Amino acid sequence: METYKRTNWTVNILIALGTIVVLFPLYMAITIALKDPQQMSQSLFGLPTTWRFDNFASAIELTNFFQAFRNSALVTTATVILTLLTNSMVAYAIGRNMDRKFFKGLYFYFVSAMFIPFPIIMLPIVKLTSSLHMTNLVGLTILHTVYALAFNVFVYVGYIRSIPAVLEEAATVDGATTWGTFWRIIFPLMAPINATVGILVCLSTYNDFLLPLIIVSDQNMYTLPLVQYIFQGQFNTDYNLAFASYLLAMLPMIIIYLFAQKWIISGVTRGSVK
Repeated sequence: METYKRTNWTVNILIALGTIVVLFPLYMAITIALKDPQQMSQSLFGLPTTWRFDNFASAIELTNFFQAFRNSALVTTATVILTLLTNSMVAYAIGRNMDRKFFKGLYFYFVSAMFIPFPIIMLPIVKLTSSLHMTNLVGLTILHTVYALAFNVFVYVGYIRSIPAVLEEAATVDGATTWGTFWRIIFPLMAPINATVGILVCLSTYNDFLLPLIIVSDQNMYTLPLVQYIFQGQFNTDYNLAFASYLLAMLPMIIIYLFAQKWIISGVTRGSVK
C-alpha cells in the first residue's frame, strides 16, 4: 500500500519568499550593470532594451581591476594560509591546557577581544603601523591574521577539545613529539573546522574595506573594495559602472565557493566518522 506525504505549503511558501529575497538584489545588480543611465531612469526594474556589456570594460579600465584583484588575491591567500597555520597552533596549546590558570586566562583574554569595537582601536593601529612601516600589503596581511585570532581560537578550542586525547597519548608512547603529534594527527583531524575557518577568513578578508582604507597608503596596493570607491562622487554616483564593477568583484568569491562547497561537505563527512 502506497503512502503519500502531505505537502507542507507553509514551508514551501516561506522557501519561495526567501529565494525571491535573495535573488532579487542579484537580478537588480545584473540589470543595472547592463543598462545606461537613460534606460535606468526610464525603467529601474525592467530588463535592458540595449545590453551595455561595455560597462564592464569601462569599469575594468577605471578601477585598474586586474591590479586591484591581484592585491586582494595576494592578501586573501596569504591571510588564509597564515590563519590556518598559526591560529590552529595557538588554539591547540590552549585547548589541551585548559586546566592551567595561564592558558585558561589566555583563552578568556582572546574571547574578550571579540567584544572590542574596531573604531576604538582604529587610531592606535594607524599610529603603530605607520611607525613600523607596515602600511603595505604585508602589514595588511598580518593585521587580518591577528584580528581573526580571537574568534578562531574560540571556534578551534571547542573542536580540539572534542578530539580524544587518547590519540595523542598513543602517539607519545610511539615516540612522537608534541610538534609531530599536532601536524601528523591533530591537524588532519581538523579538516572540517579548517574548511569553515578558511571560508570565513577568505570572505572577510576579500570583502574588507575599512582596514585597507586606514592602512594602505599607496594606490598601487589598493584592494578591490577600495578601488570601487571611485564611483562614489560628491554629487552623483555612476550606478551602471559601479554595479558592473561589483559583479566583477563578486565573481571570484562565487567561483571559490562553488569549488570549496564540495570540499567542505566531504571534510565534514570525514570528520563525522570516528
